[in-house]
Amino acid sequence: MIESHLIILLLALVADWFIGEPEALWRRTGHPVAWFGWLIDRLDGVLNRDGDAPERRYRNGAAAWAVMVACALLSALIVGLVLRLLGPFGWLIEAAIVAVFLAQKSLKDHVAAVADGLRAEGLEGGRRAVAEIVGRNPAHLDRGGVCRASIESLAENFSDGVVAPAFWYAVFGLPGLAVYKMINTADSMIGHRTVRHLDFGRVAAQADDLANWLP
Repeated sequence: MIESHLIILLLALVADWFIGEPEALWRRTGHPVAWFGWLIDRLDGVLNRDGDAPERRYRNGAAAWAVMVACALLSALIVGLVLRLLGPFGWLIEAAIVAVFLAQKSLKDHVAAVADGLRAEGLEGGRRAVAEIVGRNPAHLDRGGVCRASIESLAENFSDGVVAPAFWYAVFGLPGLAVYKMINTADSMIGHRTVRHLDFGRVAAQADDLANWLP
């Protein structure tokens, strides 16, 4: 089983590197991660109520997280069963699905845009490009700071954009990949230390830490 996962993963990595995201398709259907985000947002709106005590928010957050993961797992299991019926053609479809959840070309393109901006427009061009991939204000960064910020962003995002998804797919197939991406998306949306999400998103944040630590 792992051997077939590795072959499909290799195909997916090659496809993602050379083709990347089908942006025209996502404009029509939405990206699968955006579907995950829709579910997370709905559960957050229904179960994370401002008047609830911290303990209740924590319990509701844990329940919401369980629902998210269960939905991702069930969806992936159903898709996997359908793909098995398609024989070798199912492998190609599965490779395309896996490629959707990998971000190596996206990361490469964003970092390359910083280099291109520096070459074409100097420091201001580099700052504009790096602002697309970092959370802090790059207005006071010098040329070295812009380069460091882009490399740091690449290193930080390579784990949850490439390494961890590839690891969980190699070990558990589509269910592992789907569950990991749901965990990662939940952390990015509700795993913050804000008043609203400190308790509700605690399980999501802890699960993401664990899911990224193992690979």
